Amino acid sequence: MLNWFRRKSKPEPEEQVQPTVVEETNKSQDYLEWAKTAFQNIQQRKTEEQTSEVQENQEATQTLEAEKIEETAIEQTPIQPAWLEKSDRLEQLQEIAPDDTPKLDEEFVWSAKILAQSGRKAEDVSAEEIKWLKKLRQGLNKTRINLVNQLKSIVGAGPLNKEAVLEIESLLLQADVGIEATDEIISALEKRLKEEALPPDQAIEYLKEILREILDRPLANTNNQEFFPQKNYLNIWLMTGVNGAGKTTTVGKLAHMAHESGYSCMIAAADTFRAAAVEQVKVWGERSQTQVISNNTKNADPAAVVFDAIVAAQSRSIELLIVDTAGRLQNKKNLMDELSKIRRILDKKAPEALLESLLVLDATLGQNGLSQAKVFSQAAQLSGVVLTKLDGTAKGGIAIAIAQQLNLPIRFIGVGEGIEDLRPFSSYEFIEALLNG
Repeated sequence: MLNWFRRKSKPEPEEQVQPTVVEETNKSQDYLEWAKTAFQNIQQRKTEEQTSEVQENQEATQTLEAEKIEETAIEQTPIQPAWLEKSDRLEQLQEIAPDDTPKLDEEFVWSAKILAQSGRKAEDVSAEEIKWLKKLRQGLNKTRINLVNQLKSIVGAGPLNKEAVLEIESLLLQADVGIEATDEIISALEKRLKEEALPPDQAIEYLKEILREILDRPLANTNNQEFFPQKNYLNIWLMTGVNGAGKTTTVGKLAHMAHESGYSCMIAAADTFRAAAVEQVKVWGERSQTQVISNNTKNADPAAVVFDAIVAAQSRSIELLIVDTAGRLQNKKNLMDELSKIRRILDKKAPEALLESLLVLDATLGQNGLSQAKVFSQAAQLSGVVLTKLDGTAKGGIAIAIAQQLNLPIRFIGVGEGIEDLRPFSSYEFIEALLNG
């Protein structure tokens, strides 16, 4: 079972040495061999799983056949041979079950390279990880294409002059990096590149270092740098965000991830003001095989729902309680009062619980989303951000702006509508997907 919360997703710190052309070529060949080995292991596991499923279906078919023989023995009715029904059953299974095994293509090799650089072993890599990295890269494709080629042409021309600085500044702002973060990046680039003309690839690598440092900087202010629920404890994640940001969907995806990672999980449907919210949470609860605590009474007290959920979670030894909340910004005071009331309930009823407050932010809003974040940061005592809808239409630079301006770590990132399209955020994987052309 792959624990997504504890998956290793970035390399260990080591001395930075610029490789020679020969070394770089050898590394590329090594990564290709690594990718082939990982692909073969994934294919082998898939074959073993399919063989196991076939055996189980054969056994089930034989059992049904035996029952049928027993039921019809008195009537002496001719029975279709078991081997024939078994064949039909297997053909049906092949038609129903699509082959979702990743293909050994350029994106597979790129994904394998990222995992290899993170210190992973080829035999431990799963198909799910490869598919996730492919989706992440595809989600950032628009930003990457616009950035990489132009950046290489600018930084490869020699020491930065005023015109080159303005061009880079314009590119970063177009990618939604934000003014403050852009100024910091430009300052760092100027300091390094005014002394020497780095080759384009080395200049891009240096830019990656700058961006990763900005993204990881908020982690210095947290006690939980690797964000995951603690086993055998009650963890409570309070989810906030405006309506339409994908908050309720994120709650469902987090519950699915927790279930798949081996945690016992429960959802509190505390967004009682939006008519469809409770029903939407229940649907996600069914999809993620997660218990849902709710109150179907119109305009029920959200704090009361949270109270009931805490009692239920404690009595059932739940490890992760995810609380869905209302996202109305029409009245800032009411929002703050409501969230403050829920926080008081959590502190009073579950003082020993490990509490986190996460803001769900729509990446397509760009800089406009930052003003929303500031409202919630005052009301909910935020400890992190979930960045959603980064599936091709958003500009990936918004992640840099969030970390730089709000000093909040990005904890999860969503790149699609599927139940497995939300995963823990890795600054290393994100920047590689953003700038690795």
